[in-house]
Amino acid sequence: MSSSSRSPNSKPEQSSGSWLARLIIKTSVFFVGLGLCAALLGSLALALAWPNLPDLSAMIDYRPRVPLRIYTADKVLIGEFGEERRNVLRFDEIPDVMKSAILAAEDDRFYQHGGIDWMGVGRAALANMTQMSKTQGASTITMQVARNFYLSSEKTYTRKFYELLLTFKIEATLSKDQILDLYMNQIYLGHRAYGFAAASRTYLGKPLGEITTAEAAILAGIPKAPSRFNPIANFERAKTRQGYVLGRMRNLGYITDQEYQEAQAQEIVVKSALGTPAGGYAIHGEYAAELARQLLYGVYQDNVYSRGFNIYTTIKSSDQEAAYLAVRNGILDYTRRAPYTGPQGQVDLPAGIENDHAQLDAILDEMQDKYPDTGDLLTGVVLDANPNQIRVARTAQQIIDVNDKRALKIVARGLVNNAKADVRIQRGSVIYLFRNGDYWEVINMPAVQAAFVSVRPQDGAIQAMVGGFHFSDGKFNRVTQAWRQPGSAFKPFIYASSLERGLTPATQISDEPFVLTAAQTGSKPWTPKNYGRTYEPMLTMRQGLYKSKNMVSIRIMQAVGPKYVQEYVTRFGFDKARQPAVLPLALGAGSVTPLQMAGAYSVFANGGYRTEPFLIDYVTDSTDKVIMRAKPIVAGDAAARAIDARTAYVMNDLLRGVATSGTGARASRELKRTDIGGKTGTTNDSQDAWFAGYTPDLVGIAWMGFDKPRSLGSGETGGGASMPIWINYMRSALKDKPIVPQGPLPSGLSRINGDFYFDEFPPGQAIARVGLPAPGDGSLQQGDGGGQNDGIGDLLRQLDSDSGSSGAETQPFVPF
Repeated sequence: MSSSSRSPNSKPEQSSGSWLARLIIKTSVFFVGLGLCAALLGSLALALAWPNLPDLSAMIDYRPRVPLRIYTADKVLIGEFGEERRNVLRFDEIPDVMKSAILAAEDDRFYQHGGIDWMGVGRAALANMTQMSKTQGASTITMQVARNFYLSSEKTYTRKFYELLLTFKIEATLSKDQILDLYMNQIYLGHRAYGFAAASRTYLGKPLGEITTAEAAILAGIPKAPSRFNPIANFERAKTRQGYVLGRMRNLGYITDQEYQEAQAQEIVVKSALGTPAGGYAIHGEYAAELARQLLYGVYQDNVYSRGFNIYTTIKSSDQEAAYLAVRNGILDYTRRAPYTGPQGQVDLPAGIENDHAQLDAILDEMQDKYPDTGDLLTGVVLDANPNQIRVARTAQQIIDVNDKRALKIVARGLVNNAKADVRIQRGSVIYLFRNGDYWEVINMPAVQAAFVSVRPQDGAIQAMVGGFHFSDGKFNRVTQAWRQPGSAFKPFIYASSLERGLTPATQISDEPFVLTAAQTGSKPWTPKNYGRTYEPMLTMRQGLYKSKNMVSIRIMQAVGPKYVQEYVTRFGFDKARQPAVLPLALGAGSVTPLQMAGAYSVFANGGYRTEPFLIDYVTDSTDKVIMRAKPIVAGDAAARAIDARTAYVMNDLLRGVATSGTGARASRELKRTDIGGKTGTTNDSQDAWFAGYTPDLVGIAWMGFDKPRSLGSGETGGGASMPIWINYMRSALKDKPIVPQGPLPSGLSRINGDFYFDEFPPGQAIARVGLPAPGDGSLQQGDGGGQNDGIGDLLRQLDSDSGSSGAETQPFVPF
């Protein structure tokens, strides 16, 4: 065969090899080009996206959204406002066991990777493919920090891309410890708790520094699903997750086998600390906390809830709790005295349902949704009732027998055979239970309200404030917002005005009935009455105040002049517009708030100085730097002088007499003190009941009434309804406080024959009589005030209409 001859297959073989080579080259070029394009597009995207990444100032200068917290003067937390509950700790303050548990649960290679754990990504991808579902994630702690600080939770490729870029930026800017620190303080952990310190208080009731390995593991398991894996929402799932975290801690060498076994065996007690949303507060300072919030909100608006402000009030925690209990007990005592008005509602209880616990609990759960517990007043459903016993179900397992005679007496009218339908207590009746010492009682949810406030008269610092029976009923603070008629509690200010016009405690004043005709009033006759409708021919001013005689007060005001009195009482802080210059003002027909009364009586207690009540002592920011501080006017400052020192001294003497021998004698008798001054107050038809009392170091005002004014009932007075509140508070507040005797006579005041005289009004020149027919002796007679009846008809018409100042009105209140 010739050398030039070729095999028939030789050309195809060469053609196939050449084609394969060309294919490989083309494919390589394609993928290289594709890679270059991808790199180019990636570089372009990076170039466009990187400048738009947020700077890390929020991380470098970390300022978390810390809520507004409000404390008493002795640093007891009474309020917290803001969506995020957070307790920020430094990195070195967080225990190592907590850090180990977090790393084991979330990112054990945190200190090795550069922000993205590629081994973790691979492991998660393999697990997800094996399970054919997304069972594992690969988010590192750094990625979670990026997401929490700057990004939304939406699941888009754009967000994920930005998350990766931001992750790299964070890793390039911050140290690992800084990143972990941010994570531990920032992460949301359910129940409005942000950060592990807040979570420890919310779920375990303790500071983070006190947790055990088992407790650290249960907290570290929460971030995976905060709403489902927290121990309050689902304890069993939380325990399962805890077991996983403990196993990881052991496998990673963070804990030994023995420590693992001990942690597994430890019982987890779920308990919310006081001061958390779930745990409540150590004392009941809700009204004071809300008022403090309102005051600071007026300065910072919505920023107040996230900047970590701390308000330190003037409230004294022990006094505040004593005031809360005094008001609550006073209202419950009144409710016990008042006629029983019947059950709160009625539910259908099928016969024999007690034997079906599930069905009974379902009915009780529905009932409690409609009639929830209010503090220590607990709802229940009556299973059986007769004059000797009431059986009440709280749950299918908790059955309470009410059988004490004292308790049954309260609701006796609902247990008799002929009880009216709306009052009858029977099977299915929804009632409220109250644990009164060693026995249970059935009691209505109180309809009456009360308020109490105490202040330090030297500077006006509020020591305690309770604005109603229960704060959850509404934020209406009756201490600051309820404008009510003060009744006889206003009389001391009328008396004080007369001392500076020449009257003395020895001045004789007519107590005979007083009448103004229709012609004099311009409307209809005015015929005021003494309480009990008893009258005497004549009383001294001192006797008139001790006995709280209306006729005496009216004639004093008539003698001094209503216009003068109207101007004079503004020295005590009363609104001139709310104190009309007409004779009924002598009986407390104007309108005041309990806080105004506290400030006014402080003038008597501190020797004649006007000190404005205030609640906020100082405010700090999140770094504990003081940014606001109160600068109260202090008694003794000449600029604060409101009334003559002599007037204050004499009124103190008179009011101590009222609290020793007059209508307020019960106060001194029960507290066994001689340094108490005070005055009862009861308005027409017993719509308002007051007791205003004080020592030289503490002023307290107690009020009781209905929000929509109506009678408290026949025989209800300030001495019977409100004075017990004041006494019960002072019994605690004045415990172990020494009795303060009245000081020496101020200059210009003399005591002659047992009574007091100003130097300019000595015996013979002071007014000796008012309203008594003794011509020529220099006494003032009825009508000498001149023009005092102007406008009285308008006031009478106003009072008859039950409108205006006698009601509880909402008014702005901005003291600071």
